[in-house]
Amino acid sequence: MGDDTWAGLADLFVDEAYASVKGRVRTYVMHQQLLEHLPPPPATVLDVGGGAGHQSFPLAQAGYQVTLLDPSPAMLDKARQRLQRLPEEVRGRVTLLQGDGENATEALHGRQFDAVLCHGVLGYLDRPEPMVDQLCRCAADGGLVSIMTGNAKAAAVRPAMEQRWEDALAAFDARTEIGVLGVSGRADTVEEISELLLSRGVEPLHWYGVWLFVDWLEFGGAVLDVGDAERVAATAAVELEAARRDPYRQLSRVFHLVGRKGPG
Repeated sequence: MGDDTWAGLADLFVDEAYASVKGRVRTYVMHQQLLEHLPPPPATVLDVGGGAGHQSFPLAQAGYQVTLLDPSPAMLDKARQRLQRLPEEVRGRVTLLQGDGENATEALHGRQFDAVLCHGVLGYLDRPEPMVDQLCRCAADGGLVSIMTGNAKAAAVRPAMEQRWEDALAAFDARTEIGVLGVSGRADTVEEISELLLSRGVEPLHWYGVWLFVDWLEFGGAVLDVGDAERVAATAAVELEAARRDPYRQLSRVFHLVGRKGPG
C-alpha cells in the first residue's frame, strides 16, 4: 500500500463531518433509501471505501453480514474504535479488510455479495470506470449495487450560496472542486454512472438526492444544532422526502444511484 492519504483527515472526517447535522442526515437518508432495495438480513453487504463504517455499521445492527473494505489504515482504525462500542453480536457480523477498491475482486479473492456499496468514493478518483467495474464484479447475480457521488449538475449551488460568483459561473461547466474537507473532488451525472452500470450488466433501479436544504443552510451561514434531536429528526424527514422528488433531488449536491445485477 502507498501513503495513507486519509491519515491527516480521519479525525476531521469522523469526529466532525459525520458528527454534524449534515453527517447524520446523510447517514439516515441513505439508510432509508437502501432499505427500500436491500434483500432482508442476514444478506451479505460489501462496503467499498467504507471508512469508519457510518453507513454499513447500522446495517450490521439490522442483522446484515458486513465486510468493510478500505485502503486507509487510519480510517480502519477509526472503524475499529467505533465497532468496539457496538454489542458483541453486532461486532460478530462485521469484517474489516484493508484493500484498494479498484482491486476489490483480488482483495476479496473473488467473493461476491448480495449488496455492494460505494458511497463518497468515486469523486476522489480520476476516472469512475475502474471502480464501477469492480463494484459490478463483486455483486452476486441479483445483487444490489449502490453508488453515492457528487452531482455535476448542481456544482454551481455551493459557490453561489457562498456568494463566490466567479466560481459559480465556472462551476456550470466544471467537474472538479475543492470540497468541504479541503480535498479536490470530481463530480459525475446520474446518466453517466447509469450507463457504466448498464454496460456491466447492472440495471439502474432508482436514484435519489442526498443533501439539499442542509447544504443550502450551512453554506448560507446558518448554524445547525446537532444537540437538538427533535430538530435534527425533522430536518432528516424533510431531506428524505426531497431526495425522492423532482426537482429537488436534481439540485442535491450528491446523488445516490442503486441498480441490480442481472444473471451472469
